[in-house]
Formats: sequence, C-alpha cells, structure tokens
Amino acid sequence: MTMADRQFRILGIAGSLRRTSYNRGLLRAAREVAPSGVVISEFDLATIPLFNEDVEAQGDPPPVQALKEQVRAADAIMFATPEYNYSIPGVLKNAIDWSSRPPQDAPLRHKPIALMGASPSGFGTVRSQLALRQVFVFTKSFVMLEPEVHVSTAGDKFDAEGTLTDARTRQNVRALVLALVEWTRLVRAEQLVAWPTDGPSQHALAPTAVSVTHGA
Repeated sequence: MTMADRQFRILGIAGSLRRTSYNRGLLRAAREVAPSGVVISEFDLATIPLFNEDVEAQGDPPPVQALKEQVRAADAIMFATPEYNYSIPGVLKNAIDWSSRPPQDAPLRHKPIALMGASPSGFGTVRSQLALRQVFVFTKSFVMLEPEVHVSTAGDKFDAEGTLTDARTRQNVRALVLALVEWTRLVRAEQLVAWPTDGPSQHALAPTAVSVTHGA
C-alpha cells in the first residue's frame, strides 16, 4: 500500500514538557491547519527515561518501545522545539538518542523531518534548530531545508493556554505541513540512494506517491 492509498501520517514531537508550552501549541496548530488526507499525532516525551546503555542492554523500556514504533510507523516527523542555552532541550536530545539506536536500523534513519520552534526571544529558536540539523546528520535523516518556521516573541502570538492565535504564524505552520508532505514524496521517489556506510538492505527507497487535498 502506498501513501496515496491511505492517510499521510506525521508524528509530532515537542521538545518541551510544559502543558501550555508554545511548542506543543505549534503542534496543535499543525493538526488544526493540516489539509484533508494528513493526520498529525503527538508523542509526549514525559515518560521517556534517561538514556542508559545498561538499561538498553536489558531491552528498551515500554515508553521507548512506543516511541520507536510510532517513529517507524510515521511517514514523516515534525519537531517543535524551544531553545535552551543556545541549543536543544535535554528531554528532546534524550529522545533522539534512544531513537538513534541501533545506528544501522534506527527508527530515524532516512526519515523525512521538518523543524519548527517558538521562543519568547527575538531569535525564534534559530540556534536550537541548527543544533538539531547537526544531530540528524548522524541518523541520516532527511531534514527539510525550507520553509523555516522560527516563531519569535512567542508571548505575543499564543494565549495563556498555549494556543497559537497569530494568523500569519498559523499560515506558516500550514505551509510547513504541506511542504513536509511534498518533501516526503520527493524523498520516497528516489529509486536508489547508496550511502557509504549502508549495507545492501539500506539502499532502496521504494517509490510511492502522495495524494493530499491542499484546499481543505
């Protein structure tokens, strides 16, 4: 079954645990503005334990298993991240560390990804998104280059419950969703992508098609 035969599935992951987080609000907005044929779900990182190889050696804990299963099942991933100390929040980096294992068969390997982020500052998570791009070089994830969604002075664009109220930002989020669908179609259309460190089973990306109603 190709993506054209079913709904396009995006998994949203926020790099914040706060209930009224701006970045969780961005993911809610993405669900609300997504076109017909696109379904966006969110994975809450609150239950993911700190990465520990001793724990991993005994088998992934159930929350980690659930995270990996949902990442694998998704057609694409959308990360919404704040910026902590010019970089990535620890809770998000920890989840990525779990999802990067094992390296040759990681759930994030060759996964199409979109980034967005909101911050009270004037820089709108520019640095944290750049740091994320560097991390995804290791996982060989296909991170979309544009459009970029950096939401600055977020306190003026969200209400007290973390709901995105700014119309222009909502339009930007919708554009990111549409671009991610198209990006995934382009990635999956590649007949053969040979990576220097890949084994034979990793070379093929099966061609598929995407059918989305943009006018919804």
